[in-house]
Amino acid sequence: MNFKDYIASVPNFPVEGVLFRDITPLLENGPAFNEAVNELAAYAKSRGAEIIVGPESRGFMFGCSMANKLNIGFVPVRKPGKLPRETVSYKYDLEYGSNEIHIHKDAIKPGQKVVICDDLLATGGTVEAAIKLIESLGGEVVGICFVIEIDEGLGGRKKLEGYDVYSLIQYD
Repeated sequence: MNFKDYIASVPNFPVEGVLFRDITPLLENGPAFNEAVNELAAYAKSRGAEIIVGPESRGFMFGCSMANKLNIGFVPVRKPGKLPRETVSYKYDLEYGSNEIHIHKDAIKPGQKVVICDDLLATGGTVEAAIKLIESLGGEVVGICFVIEIDEGLGGRKKLEGYDVYSLIQYD
C-alpha cells in the first residue's frame, strides 16, 4: 500500500515555512490505518518486542493498536503531571526551549525487550529521551518504528544511530 496517499501536506503549519505532514487522513481510513498498524506490528514482532512504548500523543494511537494486535502491553510516555504513580523523567533541549517526558517507574522490567512507536521521526529528540528512560529502567530497546520519517537535514536517524529504525514512509 502506498501510505503517502493517506498523508496530507499542509504548508505553513504550525509556522511559516514548515510543511506539516498530517496523518489524520490515514487514521480516518479504516483499511489504510489497519494496514499501517499491521506493518508496524509485524516489525515489532520481528524484533521480539515484549512491550510497546509510545510517546504522547500520536504514539498512543499506533502503539496501542500494535500492542493489541500482538497481545502484548503498551506503556505511555507522557508530559509532566499526566501519570498518577511514581515516575522517572528525562528533560531534553529543543531548538527553542526544552521539554520533559515521564514514564511510570515500574512500567519496564529489567531485560524487557521494547519497541518504541511514534508517528513521526524528524529531529529524534523525543524518542532519544524515551530511550534514556527505558534504558534507565533496565529495558532493552530492540527497535524503533515510525509512520513517517522526514530527512530534511533534521538529523533524527543520525541521533538514533546504533538502534534499529523502521519507517513506513520516507520524505527527503
